Amino acid sequence: MKKRDFLLIGTILLAAAALLLASRLGKRAGGAVVVRVEGKEQATYSLAADGTYPLNGGTNVLEIKEGKARMIEANCPDHYCMNQGAIANTNETITCLPNKLTVTVVGGGDDFVEIVG
Repeated sequence: MKKRDFLLIGTILLAAAALLLASRLGKRAGGAVVVRVEGKEQATYSLAADGTYPLNGGTNVLEIKEGKARMIEANCPDHYCMNQGAIANTNETITCLPNKLTVTVVGGGDDFVEIVG
């Protein structure tokens, strides 16, 4: 290898490290999740309060535990929403396409309360 090859490899590694650092610093912990069915807001739940919530007439069940939200039950055939794992950072989303449901983390604090309507 020549000196230029080492310089190129070093530059690529430095750029990769900078991108990784920028993506880590850009994450902000959310304060609540917003549940939407067919694009219409159905409820807002605080991430500060643990609980289990049936969604969309019981087609899905959302669990909030230790500041993270995850789908623990769904009646859809593929269960992709359950396999997406827990979300806690602003703008992260769980989507259940067959049930037309999304759960999105929004910023905020402990002042969120459940809103159904």
